[in-house]
Amino acid sequence: MDVAQGVAVVTGGGAGIGSALVARLARAGARVVVADLDADGARAVSEAVNADHPGTTVSVGADVSDAEQIQQVVGLAGSAFGPVDLYFANAGIAGAPGLDASEEDWDRSIDVNLRAHIRAARLLVPRWLERGEGYFVSTASAAGLLTQIGSATYAVTKHAAVAFAEWLSVTYGDRGVRVSCLCPMGVNTKLLSSGEDSGDALGRAATRAVTSAGDVLEPAEVADAVLAALEDERFLVLPHEGVLEMYRHKGSDYDRWLRGMRRYQSSLLAQA
Repeated sequence: MDVAQGVAVVTGGGAGIGSALVARLARAGARVVVADLDADGARAVSEAVNADHPGTTVSVGADVSDAEQIQQVVGLAGSAFGPVDLYFANAGIAGAPGLDASEEDWDRSIDVNLRAHIRAARLLVPRWLERGEGYFVSTASAAGLLTQIGSATYAVTKHAAVAFAEWLSVTYGDRGVRVSCLCPMGVNTKLLSSGEDSGDALGRAATRAVTSAGDVLEPAEVADAVLAALEDERFLVLPHEGVLEMYRHKGSDYDRWLRGMRRYQSSLLAQA
């Protein structure tokens, strides 16, 4: 898909992978709505990108897990640039470590990491079916294909995000709705370090599990991988090539993989 002149929404666009996606899309000729719970962060990203590519972005502070606010973001895109062609469901949270995560922790993780995708798709897919095209890009995680040591809320909701993206592709892929699912491992963002900074042994193990498993990429590298996948209309976006091999090992002998993960977790907790 050629994103030039397309209208895109990037949630979680005020930092990290989201801000890199905004810059990369603008460079490719797209017009972008930068949406983030942190309105100041979204505005700063928009202003920085507009300095290099004038008039290509607008920003909005929004909780994109809320259906009404998603509608407002999409409405802003329509008034500023036109109908949304690409929606990047990129906003995400790390979640609380351990089985003691509260009901509120679970609700928030499910809302941000999963229901935000569902609510956006409910709004956009019917419009795309009428137009005959549209592109939904889900930011999940390698944890959605493998798992996440430490945080059940993160592991479970990222698995669910992958499953929802798969379902969208199966259900609507022959009707013009394209779907890609981004599953990176370690990326140099605040989310990566949140476990190390949590003060919890499982939280520290969660960060170290990611940083010790492969290279930590910069957000711009991930954004480049996403744009390459969009050009090919490829579903699974794996900036870390090793994730695919890990996924194959998991599927080929699940019990062996689980035993290996338990050993790996024990070694990480011993370091914590």
